[in-house]
Amino acid sequence: MSSVLITGASKGIGRAIAIELSSRGHRVIATARRPEALADLPVDQRLRLDVTVQETVDQAVRDAGDIDVLVSNAGATVRAPLESVPLSEVEHLFQLNTFGALRVAQSVLPAMRERGAGRLVFVSSIQGRLVLPMIGPYGASKWALEALAETLAIETGHFGIKVSVVQPGVVSTGGGERAKVFLKENDPYTPLYEALPALRGDSVTPEEVAATVADTIEQSEPPLRVPVGAPAKRILQARKEAPEGQPFLTAEINW
Repeated sequence: MSSVLITGASKGIGRAIAIELSSRGHRVIATARRPEALADLPVDQRLRLDVTVQETVDQAVRDAGDIDVLVSNAGATVRAPLESVPLSEVEHLFQLNTFGALRVAQSVLPAMRERGAGRLVFVSSIQGRLVLPMIGPYGASKWALEALAETLAIETGHFGIKVSVVQPGVVSTGGGERAKVFLKENDPYTPLYEALPALRGDSVTPEEVAATVADTIEQSEPPLRVPVGAPAKRILQARKEAPEGQPFLTAEINW
């Protein structure tokens, strides 16, 4: 079984991944900004790791020992039109969703390269391949993440390292409902925000995402991109088949 370090394991998808991998016999190192939130997880190690702070990343990687697999899951989202979203919030999302993922990957890659084996699994989203209105900053951070992941797959494959990007659609963690919303009083984009639930589609559970992550880790030759569940597969296929001459989903927006 593999030794797996998971970022953002205190709740939602990360917690479900930790439980699933532990149940399959893997050695799991669960990490979070607040390690006390990991106390009830059935894992081998519980470590502090803030993907935006290099010192905590370095310390967690040292304390974890040998790491066969990195599951890069930590992330956040907001709801706002691009016209008025605070740029500080966009910067925060990139620091967490994109640069943070690369920061942890950079910390584990040297040892993997020396051993000639390793796995990087990035929890992305269907929004790494398409965009939804009012969630543009999140989508942009995931598009950037997927570019980094694909580049890593090319650069590190020669050293025996396999890279996968897991792409769920809506996940029933409540994360979207808890997201910060930046709308002014009588904001002209409010009707579009109210139309968003109809555009987001059906959800999958965190446990379904976790099972997909675990299955991907256990494949000898995993694919680069792994959609999670029928809703994600359906919408990504529709995006692939859609004409490039106009934004995807434009015809479906009614506001």
